[in-house]
Amino acid sequence: MLRRGLRALLPLAILLQGAEAVDNGLALTPQMGWNTWNTFGCNIDESIIIGAAKALKDLRLDEYGYHYVVMDDCWSLHKRNGTGYLQYDPRKFPNGIKHLADEIHAMGLGFGMYSSAGKLTCGRYPGSLHFEEKDADLFAEWGVDYLKYDNCHNEGQSGTPLISFERYERMSRALNATGRPILYSMCNWGEDSPWDWAPSIANSWRMSGDIVNVFDRYDDRCPCEDYICRLPGHHCSIMNIINKAAPLGQKAHAGGWNDLDMLEVGNDNLDYEEQKLHFTIWAMVKSPLIMGHDIMQTSEETMRILTNTDILDLNQGRWHTGFRSYKKEKSQLWLQDSKDQTGNMAVALINNGDEDGEFTIDFKDIFLDEWNRRKVGYEVTDLWTKESLGIVEDKLVVKVKRHSVFAGKMEFKGDPEMKPHSKKLHGGTDEL
Repeated sequence: MLRRGLRALLPLAILLQGAEAVDNGLALTPQMGWNTWNTFGCNIDESIIIGAAKALKDLRLDEYGYHYVVMDDCWSLHKRNGTGYLQYDPRKFPNGIKHLADEIHAMGLGFGMYSSAGKLTCGRYPGSLHFEEKDADLFAEWGVDYLKYDNCHNEGQSGTPLISFERYERMSRALNATGRPILYSMCNWGEDSPWDWAPSIANSWRMSGDIVNVFDRYDDRCPCEDYICRLPGHHCSIMNIINKAAPLGQKAHAGGWNDLDMLEVGNDNLDYEEQKLHFTIWAMVKSPLIMGHDIMQTSEETMRILTNTDILDLNQGRWHTGFRSYKKEKSQLWLQDSKDQTGNMAVALINNGDEDGEFTIDFKDIFLDEWNRRKVGYEVTDLWTKESLGIVEDKLVVKVKRHSVFAGKMEFKGDPEMKPHSKKLHGGTDEL
């Protein structure tokens, strides 16, 4: 049934890739798509996933880059078969997973699925720990294009970066050995600082506990306020994850991204302004953009956010990974420099306070390292309203609603000799 011998038919270049998932040619920009979990949890079946894929196509979201349809936990039976292979639940998937993948591929989309680097998945179904080769072979045979790989029930194989690396690296090697390009999305919640070791084996790595559709609230189920965390937990608010992600952008690069977890855009509890903020910062830090709402019930308001091409360009286009310039009690300033030597800059001013406000952004807080860039004018365009703020110098003044964001593109209007030269960042970070 399983054809590991397929590797012999692949070009020599692929055979020589070795064990590094970063060399699989995938996720050169952050992956985009939709996942079942936030809306459906364990209540999934073939009709839901096919329906979601059709909705994605009908809404033409694929034309904006949303490509993968990812089936999360609870798809299998509770026991492996007699030869040790995972078994799909025939009640949920009467035609099998291969048929499901074929249907999604026929729509021009990628098919993703789920397992855990533990004895059990988070839903207490069989995990892939100690079965990495069998499961990778099975996934490849079924036509899987994307694997979300969780961290539940890991039998204590965590606590140091090396222990976690070795556990996740086994699946990386197994996926590459199949010869099928499978995007490897690690979901270990930021445990043991994956940003330091995952870039050589995975296309993305979760950097926090699980998201919840709450703007900002402390919750003991998500106890850590800092990115170094011994208990990542879940029910992590939007602002909690943003604050933990702020220092980590320097670790992102083409083919390997910090994953801030699935999008809550389109789900209840967050208002329109909060969803705009959420989507903007996820885009700027180049997190994977994986939708999690009921895509078959997508509102026009949700579509306006998900299809804002100027914000999507910050995630998918020629921009360095965003970083935070400052954090104040009620505001934060985030920046994103262009890669194309135009001298352009993207700015995002977060108002995390409870009242609407006017904010002054000094050029010294925008151009931190290149003083000459503070001396010229920039034409500023609001990336949400599409309105021009004209040419500004020295400072930028913006009005921002509570729990919202101003996102603007600053186009260089000064002497061409003052444009920034191309920078070589440490390790070639974020370079295509």
